[in-house]
Amino acid sequence: MVAAMATPSTTSNGTSNGTSNGSQERLSSYNPATGDLLGSVAIFSAADVDAAVARAKIAAETWSTRSFATRANELDAFRHALAAEADKLADILHRENGKPELEALTEVMMSLGHLKHAAGIAEKALATKKVSSGLLANFRATISYHALGVVGVIGPWNFPINTPMGSIAYALAAGNAVVWKPSELTPLIALEIEKIAARTFALPDLLQVVTGAGATGAALAKSAVNKISFTGSAATGKRVMLAAAERLTPVLMELGGKDAMIVTDDADLEKAAEAAVYGGLSNAGQACVAIERVYVSDAIHDRFVEEVVKQVKELKVGGDDGHLGAMTSEAQIHIIRDHLEDAVKKGAKVHTGGPGAISGSYIQPTVLTNVNHEMKIMVEETFGPVIPIQKVKSIDEAIRLANDSKFGLGSSVFAKKSARSIAERMRAGMTSINSVMAFAGIYGLPFGGVGDSGFGRIHGEEGIREFSRVKATAEQSFSLPMNMMSFRQKGDMPKQLRGMIKNLYGDGIISKAGDLLRKIRI
Repeated sequence: MVAAMATPSTTSNGTSNGTSNGSQERLSSYNPATGDLLGSVAIFSAADVDAAVARAKIAAETWSTRSFATRANELDAFRHALAAEADKLADILHRENGKPELEALTEVMMSLGHLKHAAGIAEKALATKKVSSGLLANFRATISYHALGVVGVIGPWNFPINTPMGSIAYALAAGNAVVWKPSELTPLIALEIEKIAARTFALPDLLQVVTGAGATGAALAKSAVNKISFTGSAATGKRVMLAAAERLTPVLMELGGKDAMIVTDDADLEKAAEAAVYGGLSNAGQACVAIERVYVSDAIHDRFVEEVVKQVKELKVGGDDGHLGAMTSEAQIHIIRDHLEDAVKKGAKVHTGGPGAISGSYIQPTVLTNVNHEMKIMVEETFGPVIPIQKVKSIDEAIRLANDSKFGLGSSVFAKKSARSIAERMRAGMTSINSVMAFAGIYGLPFGGVGDSGFGRIHGEEGIREFSRVKATAEQSFSLPMNMMSFRQKGDMPKQLRGMIKNLYGDGIISKAGDLLRKIRI
């Protein structure tokens, strides 16, 4: 199965709808489930990318001057237009990505939610804020937020609409234009969205798509964009950062994950098992916030495994109505097979699936026990339909193992009394308590990780501000007898400053009163 390849073509007319200036190659998109050719798109050269960014800068200059209400109205219109085409978008997603119809429709719906949320919160999130001016009481101190200009979005193949929209919607709402480079495995869905944007927004260059493989993404990272939002592997993220460093372009990195779930002995066992199955196997495990390792109290381990296996065996793989669809990337199948073979070789017990349960683009869901951190399956990102379960003797051991990772994106804990305290101790950007991945479905929560899972945040008010430039302003309201910002000072100024230091920050009355007041408030 080949997911994408370059083929000769002479079609190029220099427009932004999937064609590029002077390119003789095109990128073909295939259905990962059947291998059928779905279509081909242009490969944008560096010059083509630069031209798109230049057009976007012109659009951004106008878009950024429009009121929040005007931008919200246009974003609403865009959302309505996408919603009207929801079935078509889901069908393209189903065929190009390989995920079942239900998951495709869910992804479309989640993407629309981001657009609605971003349009609704932008004005509040970017409102000018007044802060204390401290000793400079004659000044008005404010923090304001301004559009960056053009945001380059490099999207993944596993959630080719929802993940990019988590940046696109908030970047547009903040007053920026967007140039979007989709994965080479899923370019058709991006071009369909670009068509809808072009006929919806008054500024047709506000949202542009540049298609191609790694070279096109590198060109976008090196271009004159004002920020890059990248979603993908840590290895590729580092290359994007290196490319962006040439212009000192700031980057937002949403990278891989190895999300852990902790299940204590007082957890609701059936619900925890159900969550582990869904969290580990939704989108065939092809999610950065998928549950990739489970740590279960030894008191309930066997019963938990029995319930997980029972639920996994109820799932259907393949077909329009299947629970698990085809794997999108052929390269990922090789990684999953390697991880499974390594685990079995080192003593893991296979309850369902396993290395021999891979057929073409489909992988039967696998449940493993007797696993440990000497195995790739527990420390490297697998990105497939695998649930490895490790028995632990205590909560402390579970937390230690959960935090024993270079990644730190999402996490989950199933417990009763200790749930919140465990969640606080888990080293991750996000945690769901008695649920899985819920943080990704709450638009107001920031999304992002730590360590090799990246930095920066999308979604929510933090996501809006992530795509803005922060400006501090100090405005003098009136003059004071003592002007500290002048060389015209009296001879006894050092003496006065010593007195001020003692009174304001040392053992003086004002300092002691302030310290006491703070303690009372605490």
